[in-house]
Amino acid sequence: MSGPSGGQSQNGMMRFLRMLIRTKKIPDEEGLKETSLARVLGAFDLTALGVGSTLGAGIYVVAGQVARQTAGPSVFVSFLVAALASVLAGLCYAEFAARVPKAGSAYVYSYVTVGELMAFIIGWNMILEYAIGTASVARAWSSYFDSLVDNKIQNFFKDNMPMDLTGLSTYPDFFSFGITLLLTALLAFGVRESAKFNNVFTAVNLLVVLYVVICGLFKVDSKNWNLDPADMPPGVDGGNGGFLPFGFSGMMSGAATCFYAFVGFDCVATTGEEAKNPQRNIPLAIIVSLIIISLAYCSLSAVLTLMCPYYLLDPNAPLPFVFDREGWGVAKYIISVGALCGLSTSLLGAMFPLPRILYAMATDSIIFKVLAQINDRFKTPLLATIITGIFSGLMAMMFNLKELVDMMSIGTLLAYTLVAVCVLILR
Repeated sequence: MSGPSGGQSQNGMMRFLRMLIRTKKIPDEEGLKETSLARVLGAFDLTALGVGSTLGAGIYVVAGQVARQTAGPSVFVSFLVAALASVLAGLCYAEFAARVPKAGSAYVYSYVTVGELMAFIIGWNMILEYAIGTASVARAWSSYFDSLVDNKIQNFFKDNMPMDLTGLSTYPDFFSFGITLLLTALLAFGVRESAKFNNVFTAVNLLVVLYVVICGLFKVDSKNWNLDPADMPPGVDGGNGGFLPFGFSGMMSGAATCFYAFVGFDCVATTGEEAKNPQRNIPLAIIVSLIIISLAYCSLSAVLTLMCPYYLLDPNAPLPFVFDREGWGVAKYIISVGALCGLSTSLLGAMFPLPRILYAMATDSIIFKVLAQINDRFKTPLLATIITGIFSGLMAMMFNLKELVDMMSIGTLLAYTLVAVCVLILR
C-alpha cells in the first residue's frame, strides 16, 4: 500500500508546487478595459501624481544633508547618477504598464511573469512599504509643522502623555494620525477629487522650487565649487575642498542617498484601471515626471552649493539657512509653504497605491474578497482605503521617523529589483 500512497502524496506535492508558480494570464484587449473603478485620470493628472509623490520634503532637506556630510558641491553629480538609476527603473515600470495596464503595479507584474507565490510576497512587501512610507511622511509633516510653532505640540504630548518604550516614539503623535485620516477621507471620496488636490499642491511646490532656483541664481559664486581647505574654520570637517571634497567615493555614497529621494514615482503604475488610455499615458507620465523631478533636484542642489560653502550648510534646514545668510528672511516663509505642499502630495502619493494593491490582490482571491468591493457612489475600494488609512495612521502615531525610513528602504529596493528581473523574464 505504501507505493500508491507515496505516489499520491508526491502528485499532491507537485500540484501544490505548480499552484505556487502558476502565472496570471494577461487579458485580451477587451478584458484590459474592463474595470469597476472610474477611468478619469489623464496624462497631466498622472504626471502630477508622479511628481507630487516624489518631490516631497526631500528636496528641501536631502540636497543640504548630502552636500554637507557626504559629497560637497558634487551633490549635483550625485543627483544626476541617482536620476539615471531612477530613469532605468522607471523604464522597467513603463514597459510593464504598457503591456499590463492593470491596478497593482509590481504585484501584477510579478504575477504574470514569475508566479503566484512571488506575487503574494511582493504584494505584502509593497503594502508594508507604502504603509511605512505613509507613516514616515505623516510624521515628517507633523514634525515640520511643529517646528514652525516652536515645538508646542511635541512638548505638550511629551509632558502629558510620554511613552518610554524601546523602538517607539517618545510620545503618541496624534497630529500625524489626524493628517493621515484626513487624506484617507479625501481618497475615499473619489480619485478625481484626490487628483485635483494633488495637482494644486504639486503646482505650488514646483513654483516654490522655481522661486528658490531663480532667486538663488542672483547670489551664486563659482568659488564655492573650488574651496581651499586652509580657508575653512577650525574644527570643521570639510574634506579636501574643491568640487569633490570627499572624493569619488563620497560622491557615489551621496548618489545612494539621493536615490531614495526619487522613490515614489512607481505609484503611477498602480493607476492602471483609473487612467484614460493607460497603455500610453502611464509610461509617458512615469518618464516625464522623472525628468521634471531630476531637473528640480539637480538645479536646486547646484544653486544651493553655489550660494554657500558646503561646510556651512545646515543639514536639517539648508534652504532657510542659506537665504537668511543672504538677508532674504521672507524666503523662509515661502519655502515653508512649498515644503508643506510637498509633504502633502508625498503623503497622498504614498497612500494612493495602498488600497489599489489590496484591491488587486483581493480580486485575484489571494486575500479576502471583501477588500475588492468598489463603492457604487465614489468608485473607490472604500473598505481597503479605510483599513489602510487607519493602519498607516497608527504607525505614524507610534513609531519614530528614523525607524520608519530604515524599514521602508529595504522594501523599495526589493520591489524595484523584482520588476527589473520580471522585464528580463517577460522578454
